[in-house]
Amino acid sequence: MAENYPHIQKVAVFGSVYKKGFAAASTELLQSLEKYHVALYIDSNMEQFLKANNAYLPSTYQLVKKNQPIAVDLALSLGGDGTFLKTAKRVGSAGVPILGINLGNLGFLVDVKGDEIAAAIDEIMNSGFSIEERSLLSLHAPAIFPDEDEAIALNEVAVLKQDTSSMIKVHTSLNGEYLCTYRADGLLVSTPTGSTAYALSVGASILMPENSSFVVSPVAPHSLNLRPVIVPDHWQIDLDIESRNRHFLIAIDGRSVVCKSGIHLTLRKAPYAIKVAKRNGHTYFQTLREKLMWGVDARLDA
Repeated sequence: MAENYPHIQKVAVFGSVYKKGFAAASTELLQSLEKYHVALYIDSNMEQFLKANNAYLPSTYQLVKKNQPIAVDLALSLGGDGTFLKTAKRVGSAGVPILGINLGNLGFLVDVKGDEIAAAIDEIMNSGFSIEERSLLSLHAPAIFPDEDEAIALNEVAVLKQDTSSMIKVHTSLNGEYLCTYRADGLLVSTPTGSTAYALSVGASILMPENSSFVVSPVAPHSLNLRPVIVPDHWQIDLDIESRNRHFLIAIDGRSVVCKSGIHLTLRKAPYAIKVAKRNGHTYFQTLREKLMWGVDARLDA
């Protein structure tokens, strides 16, 4: 689905102020947006950083404060994949498309390179952009995150051992039927988006964003015949964890918390999706080729 410039009237900007070159990149981004006279909304942490460093701020803007609903036409994430994940959490179920601008390294979720900012803004304002809808994982989590009824993951929910010695046991059921008990360093439940994140490093398959599946992948399993399993995303995934030291880690898109052994986890597809904004002509296959250097022969540069 394409959106054209006349419909982009309000833009929110989020960023990782710890990235190298952030002030210069944000200056270019904000000045590029000002040319189109859009209403600008800036994350409060970003504003504090720019003020403290005497960096550029627009003459007119509003703040996006913590826990404040976001009602804009486009959200821009200036940083890397981690920044994009945080932006997705802030956007939540608002249905706002997110365009990622990369100031980091690999960046599967970020569509714009750091040296393309001005050109990319001109392009999307004049020619619009396409949208990829990305499914989310939901973990019922009041006992884990007291301020959240459910925790939402764009990439994955990871159950991991807390220490460096003993493995954990993860008793796993899929759609009400017992699958197996994983004896491993951990277990990942990943979305199609997360299939190019942590799951990629443990040998799971890459799923296209439109795929209606989740991937269940063991991390360093004790049995070498245990392999990642792809399951329909309308199935429920139940996990019961045993740990010798009676504790383990739950990591949801990188934010982690220590939990007591014996807790029951239920994972489902979230009732809403995240909209990823893509520049027209930029496809998922192109991203894979560029980020993973598929087809590149290193001998040609020798």
